[in-house]
Amino acid sequence: MESLDDHDICPIGLQSQATILCCECGTPISPNPANMCVVCIRTHVDITEGIPKQGTLFFCRNCERYLQPPSQWVTAALESRELLSICLKKLKGLTKVRLVDAGFVWTEPHSKRLKVKLTIQKEVMNGTVLQQVFVVEFVVQNQMCEDCHRTEAKDFWKSVVQVRQKATHKKTMYYLEQAILKHKAHANTLNIKEMPDGIDFYYGQPQDSRRFVEFLQAVVPCKYVTSKKLVSHDIRSNIFNYKTSFSVEIAPICKDDIICLPAKLAAGFGNIGQLVICSRISTAIHLINPSTLQIAEVSSLQYWKSPFTSIATTKQFREYIVMQVDHVPDSRHNSSFGSVSTKHVLADVWVCLSSDMSADQIHCRTHLGHLLQPGDTALGFDLGNSNANSFDLDKIPVEKRPDVILVKKLFAEKGYRNRQRKWKLARLEREAAMSANSNEVDYTDFMEDLEEDEALRQNVNIFKDPRKIDVEADPDTPQISLEEMLDDLSLNEDATGGAGAAMME
Repeated sequence: MESLDDHDICPIGLQSQATILCCECGTPISPNPANMCVVCIRTHVDITEGIPKQGTLFFCRNCERYLQPPSQWVTAALESRELLSICLKKLKGLTKVRLVDAGFVWTEPHSKRLKVKLTIQKEVMNGTVLQQVFVVEFVVQNQMCEDCHRTEAKDFWKSVVQVRQKATHKKTMYYLEQAILKHKAHANTLNIKEMPDGIDFYYGQPQDSRRFVEFLQAVVPCKYVTSKKLVSHDIRSNIFNYKTSFSVEIAPICKDDIICLPAKLAAGFGNIGQLVICSRISTAIHLINPSTLQIAEVSSLQYWKSPFTSIATTKQFREYIVMQVDHVPDSRHNSSFGSVSTKHVLADVWVCLSSDMSADQIHCRTHLGHLLQPGDTALGFDLGNSNANSFDLDKIPVEKRPDVILVKKLFAEKGYRNRQRKWKLARLEREAAMSANSNEVDYTDFMEDLEEDEALRQNVNIFKDPRKIDVEADPDTPQISLEEMLDDLSLNEDATGGAGAAMME
């Protein structure tokens, strides 16, 4: 307890300039209503009486939250206003005095002790106001919160969002994962579990699941249905305990898929043509006709009203060597209906299979005229020698079908591009349940799409890879500039460290 000088006594009324003797010890003092010095007043009165000098704070190491009585768990950093507020609410006697100042006193990081310095005032003995400074020490004890306790008990969730996509590759799911990380839509999840055809997100409250479903609808074309399961029922209080499930289905279309639209639907998009390529997935499905450069956007409502599937994916593409490229003049474009892409160039291309260079050259019209040069390698679908299971494709006359549909240019081998890559992506912490080899190939394809499509990077946080930041980039392959990359951050540090570790300042 710190000592105070004579000026800490603030008498009520006017003070005279004369001095008097203390009625207890005879020390000369300025007149005050008590006629006593500070030392003698403190021997008779302790204004800190009733205020505890020690306290206990409960801290959950799993979610890094402090208990704010009676049952609320609050996130608060060390020496923050939120933590100071929790400490002051633990002191019951503060309502009887006037709090002048409060602040933290530095303690050893490993001590798990928090010291709060308080300055209080109280009126004593005939209107005399006494001010005193003292320190309250709090001990930080570990206690698991109810949410974490239910998580450990495997009875932790009341609502689950089951995100599914029936597709052969996971480009759309990887894009959705990055959008979730960028907007922190998974902040309230209790657990994330990966399934063979999607991901499950577990929540403690149904309203958190509804907000997450609304986020999914704003990112990808999807639909959902809900269901409830009765867990328990108290007939006396009429309380029902339900577990809610949200089943979200994402449109089974991914970037670079080849689609054969129904004739009626294609006519509704400005006669775009039935054979189109999916150029991008966002809130809508972006389509482009490689023969006319016409583009269209299929909204989520339009898709689920008239759903369609792809006839070929990236796993069915073959490598072709470009032998000759002739750009088509703009006057020959069939743009009488609908919108036309300005980012692509129409060209007549002659190609041959890279695995059979002695075969005859194949002619096709492509939208990749701005990228392809003789000698380049492109990925495409051999429509003439394939057996696509599509009723809409069977209705198209054979003479009106192209032999080959080129989808994208192959810039370099995957291993070479991985070694040249100076960046990396964050991943959701989840329980894995799918084939690692299949995931690795799909994930590499997604990273290549990010390098080649600037619009796709808008909803993705890209971090610098310190291990490859000095690698010299190949100017012939698409690269992401350093201006688009974020510094690599480590956000997995616990405020109290691991088990037995020191508490951080």
